[in-house]
Amino acid sequence: MTPVALPTTATHVARPRYEGANIRTWIGFKHFMYLVEEAVLAWLREQGHGARELFHSYGLGVEIVDCSVQLPAVLEVDDQVRAEVTHVTGRRFTVQLAVRRDGRDVVVLRGKVTVALVAEADAMRHEAAPGPLAALVAWSLTDVTGPIEPRAELPTGRSSLLWSWRAPYFYCHFSDRVQHSGFVRCLEEVVDRFLADRGISVGRMLRERSWIPVVSRARVRLLAPAHMEETVHTVFTVTDVLRGIMFDGRMDCFVERDGAFWPVATASILHGYAISRGPRAGSLAELDPGVRGVLLGLD
Repeated sequence: MTPVALPTTATHVARPRYEGANIRTWIGFKHFMYLVEEAVLAWLREQGHGARELFHSYGLGVEIVDCSVQLPAVLEVDDQVRAEVTHVTGRRFTVQLAVRRDGRDVVVLRGKVTVALVAEADAMRHEAAPGPLAALVAWSLTDVTGPIEPRAELPTGRSSLLWSWRAPYFYCHFSDRVQHSGFVRCLEEVVDRFLADRGISVGRMLRERSWIPVVSRARVRLLAPAHMEETVHTVFTVTDVLRGIMFDGRMDCFVERDGAFWPVATASILHGYAISRGPRAGSLAELDPGVRGVLLGLD
């Protein structure tokens, strides 16, 4: 029997949440990624099977496993966003977000997403997945991500910050594990903590230099379950400063089990600053030697 093909493309219209307008009316990267998640959930609803029905009728949990985004333009708080979700193959999708400005469409995000429907132990029913969505089903998260190896110690260095936190229930879903958006929040917070720890907090740079944070790309990928109320050890490391205007960072998250550190998520982010006032307003700030040294742990 020939399998039923998944639809190619669907569209969804939304607006960013007000919570994401932290500096003037610009929306932060986290809420770009939230809009991608909303677009994927809307795509599933258009197939006739939303997240609620998939859980209660089929015992399947919708899991964003991997989301990689490029952000070529700003997003403002009242923008109406047109999301286009395209199924590529298997569990892989692409997402494009665009807004209408001055009579033309402006792309604000290009993304690649891996989506899985994971069999959930807490569900009351476990029926065969509906039609073409069977291609997205996985018995567990690691069936999608592949095997992982523990580490004897955490990968910290002079350009790293270690932050350990308890996984709260409100970062979790399906009564069990930290969801993708929980690690998106974690990425935002660990970068903020890193900058503050180095003496160049967002607030200080805004007050003293009129620099505002700019993220041009980010990726957050799940590797294995981090369960509710486990301690998540998060290491953020600046890996490079590019062209003197952006810094590349990596986040690695672990849980300790049986004396070893098991990786549960990883992320990357390309971060810089834009000048918000004066004759150079709107341009990227140049990271002077002092800032570069602080980021790389040289000072």
